[in-house]
Amino acid sequence: MDIGKIFENNKEWISKHLDLDDHYFDDLSKGQSPEILYIGCSDSRVTAEEMMGARPGEVFVHRNIANVVPNNDLNVLSVINYAVKHLKVKHVVVCGHYYCGGIKAAMEPNDLGILNPWLRNIRDVYRIHKDELNAIDDEESRYKRLVELNVLEQCINLYKVTEVHQAFDEGKVTIHGWVFDIKTGKLIDQKLDFEKIGKGLFDIYFTKEA
Repeated sequence: MDIGKIFENNKEWISKHLDLDDHYFDDLSKGQSPEILYIGCSDSRVTAEEMMGARPGEVFVHRNIANVVPNNDLNVLSVINYAVKHLKVKHVVVCGHYYCGGIKAAMEPNDLGILNPWLRNIRDVYRIHKDELNAIDDEESRYKRLVELNVLEQCINLYKVTEVHQAFDEGKVTIHGWVFDIKTGKLIDQKLDFEKIGKGLFDIYFTKEA
């Protein structure tokens, strides 16, 4: 993309919206009330609003490498807190994508400097599911399955965030795990059952000893 054309494109974008609605930007400036928090990958090929057909103001978006939800990252935790406690979103989505560079990098024995501790989150996903993953002979299929399992584990991390599981238990928030297939453009719902997953987590963490 020619960076010199960005402001020209911006003018055209403004004109297009004002042609449809004279008050479009006035209304937009009054505030936001999105129903969806989307946590996705920073990959330049995966644009949340465009692939969802969403307009400005409809989706609160956080993106990072490989759509990770670590318990020590104040950036993502602050976004989650604001979205759930203050914006009162009804849906929280973790969306991964096939052919993710972050997933692939995590599985290669290279020293990537500052990226190493971040990618360790994905390597832990592989460790947890190594029996299933190592049983997949085809490398591409193994990476695609790791993308799916990473979405599952990041959704579990999301559920562990206090404000999320409280809102979930009160029926105010639904958690979704999606995968975007770059080759087809399709969004795939992993259909994760957090009624079951959530109960299992708290059985593990809080079951009292006999």
